[in-house]
Amino acid sequence: MTDRLAGKVALISGAAGGMGAAHAEHFVAHGAKVILGDIDLDGARALAARLGESALAVALNVTEPATWREAIRLGAERFGPVNVLVNNAGVSGSATSTTEISDEEWHRTIDIDLNGTFHGIRSVLPHMLDHDGGSIVNISSAAGMAAAPGVNIAYVAAKFAVRGMSKQVAIEYAQKGIRVNSVHPGAVRTPLTQALVEQLGPEFMEGFYASVPMHRIAEMKEVSDAVIFLASDESSFITGTELVVDGGLLAL
Repeated sequence: MTDRLAGKVALISGAAGGMGAAHAEHFVAHGAKVILGDIDLDGARALAARLGESALAVALNVTEPATWREAIRLGAERFGPVNVLVNNAGVSGSATSTTEISDEEWHRTIDIDLNGTFHGIRSVLPHMLDHDGGSIVNISSAAGMAAAPGVNIAYVAAKFAVRGMSKQVAIEYAQKGIRVNSVHPGAVRTPLTQALVEQLGPEFMEGFYASVPMHRIAEMKEVSDAVIFLASDESSFITGTELVVDGGLLAL
């Protein structure tokens, strides 16, 4: 398609399906090499086979720092230094109230959505410092900007924290060639969204569509385009900020 990401080697977590797979497909289309990290290694391998020589599947459990280090090592061995990290892996959890959420769901959501992002950042920073810097793109949510119906307290807490963490790391490494930004999608047409529709019912989603100024939800490509921009040199003077992709929802 284009060479906007020529010379970029990107590690994408949660890349076997959904939004992560969409990011990977669009990264390759724009000239990047991609490391498809996922706990679902078979799914990542199937996607890598489809994307060809520009993709490598690696086992990645975002809650385990050792698997991050190994993914970076394998990716660098195959393609060269990793200069883009897309912290995409995450779970949305159930739409339970604060009094009803279980300890298990709280800890699982925080461990994947927040701690997993932290492990990715901390693991890639030494590598980027040794290889001329890079760009870290952390996928948060519109629920990381404002409280939201239909999600739970653990998800909102994690996504707000990802936003703050991105800013902190951005200012720490601003003079060392590493940029860090967060992306905040509203509702996106993914398998996770479909599961939410089934849980909450079509009436809820119809009401949600009506609340969005554009009266629709995002397509995955529209979020991938935002991620590509922040990964590319086109955003070379942008760090420590958030890019909201929500059809105008938070402008209300």
